Amino acid sequence: MLANGEEMQWPKGIKRKDDVLVKLFALVSDKLYQRKEPVISSVHTKVKGIAEVKEEILENGMKKVVSSVFDTADYTFPLQGNSFFVMTNFLKTEGQQQGLCPEFPTRRTLCSSDLGCKKGRVDPQSKGIQTGRCVEYKGKLKTCEVSAWCPIEAAKEPPRPALLNIAENFTVLIKNNIDFPGHNYTTRNILPGVNITCTFHKTQDPQCPIFRLGDIFREVGDNFSDAAIQGGIMGIEIYWDCNLDSWFHRCHPKYSFRRLDDKTTNESLYPGYNFRYAKYYKENNVEKRTLIKVFGIRFDILVFGTGGKFDIIQLVVYIGSTLSYFGLATLFIDFLINTYSSKCCRSHIYPCFKCCECCAVNEYYYRKKCETIVEPKATLKYVSFVDESHIRMVDQRLLGRSLQGVKGEKVPRPSTDFTDLSRLPMSLCDPPPIPGQPEEMQLLSEVTPRFGDSPAWCQCGHCLPSQLPESHRCLEELCCRKKAGACITTSEPFRKLVLSRRVLRFLLLYQEPLLALDENANSQLRHCAYRCYTTWRFGSQDLADFAILPSCCRWRIRREFPKSEGQYSGFKSPY
Repeated sequence: MLANGEEMQWPKGIKRKDDVLVKLFALVSDKLYQRKEPVISSVHTKVKGIAEVKEEILENGMKKVVSSVFDTADYTFPLQGNSFFVMTNFLKTEGQQQGLCPEFPTRRTLCSSDLGCKKGRVDPQSKGIQTGRCVEYKGKLKTCEVSAWCPIEAAKEPPRPALLNIAENFTVLIKNNIDFPGHNYTTRNILPGVNITCTFHKTQDPQCPIFRLGDIFREVGDNFSDAAIQGGIMGIEIYWDCNLDSWFHRCHPKYSFRRLDDKTTNESLYPGYNFRYAKYYKENNVEKRTLIKVFGIRFDILVFGTGGKFDIIQLVVYIGSTLSYFGLATLFIDFLINTYSSKCCRSHIYPCFKCCECCAVNEYYYRKKCETIVEPKATLKYVSFVDESHIRMVDQRLLGRSLQGVKGEKVPRPSTDFTDLSRLPMSLCDPPPIPGQPEEMQLLSEVTPRFGDSPAWCQCGHCLPSQLPESHRCLEELCCRKKAGACITTSEPFRKLVLSRRVLRFLLLYQEPLLALDENANSQLRHCAYRCYTTWRFGSQDLADFAILPSCCRWRIRREFPKSEGQYSGFKSPY
């Protein structure tokens, strides 16, 4: 920023150098020159492990412990999609056959007589169809009789610890084949020459496709033994971020894990993961079954990622968008114009038409391209003298005397085209005076002050003393001229642009078409005239907002559009 409150001229379309570096870094780091394609994959799993399970059974009224060996066929179950299930706990109901038996005691099935049971009732929570009878379940406890697989499954808690708690030592081999059809590239997660005895480790062996189930839970901060009691759902994420360019080829999977079920769910909201299945057999020619409620861990394998390969179209599109964003095309045009015009102007020692035309084009181009931005400050005021070609910028804080005598900083007057004013409808122009009738606008009866009775700082002879207090009077002690001469209020443009009642009414209605303007709307017309003068003399709206009207102009407008009370508020700062 310059010392006079201006900012240096700077082309609007140019960005900072830092932004260019960011764009270049994004091009390389995010590989924006590549064409990306999502991965297509298939997954196949194999679980390995042996477990010994000890169960207590009743045989001839005596409890007996029986040991069973469970292999892969016993504790794994086929699932749809990229998932596999490992059984960790179970409940058995053996020897079931079709018949009539009492329902397991619950709040819904307890009864005291047949009136509490209804024949044919089917409850989704029940294990059979009620017969309408209330029968003894055990001792004095009675429940409704049902037609079902008997004996009814008992609602028991799963064993603690889990029967297959040793399953945390089981391992699973994950085979993941991927394909990028658009790039004609296929690969798999099992690398050539992989050690089949390896076990996945996040840092020591991150590419091994064999995972220990207990280690998977340990990676997410959970305990396998706790999850094995009621089951759960675990996600195995395989992320492929493949760079398929030959000079930086890289396409390896990255494994991560995530617990997908809500392990904090209470008992009433069905925690964990379980389901039932049955093993059917015949005994003495009677069909029977063993019902098993299985608890375990379901592993969902989630494969996602992208593969990118160099593509000239993507690179051209990115370069084009970057040029557009930073306005580099404008820089190229600037270079051509500056090079050609400078060479032209330097090559001619004597002035000629071609040289003058060339330099004029260069000057016109940069005048349209660059603009001077003045910093708005509440303390900065602007004045314009009719006998000077520039505008003066004054800091209000430095005023100690009349505004007329302050030098201030010189500010170039903005070039403004006022030819559009000539396009106003003819009906808005003041009609020619009719012989024998007074003109539409005549001065009021007050006597116009001359040099003899005007203030000492007045140079045009039409200014009046300020009505403001002594502390604020300096802001109104301003004439339209810097040196003695004719007043601007006597000029034809002032009468046409500032004092024409028809033009002012048109401008007010242009801004607010439904504005009610009566014959006594002097206040609105007076302030509109103030705005017309500042726009005329200061050009830029930014400068006009901080402009000070000369005393002669202000009092001439007040005489044309007087206030009924005769008292005016004087200058007010917009801040």
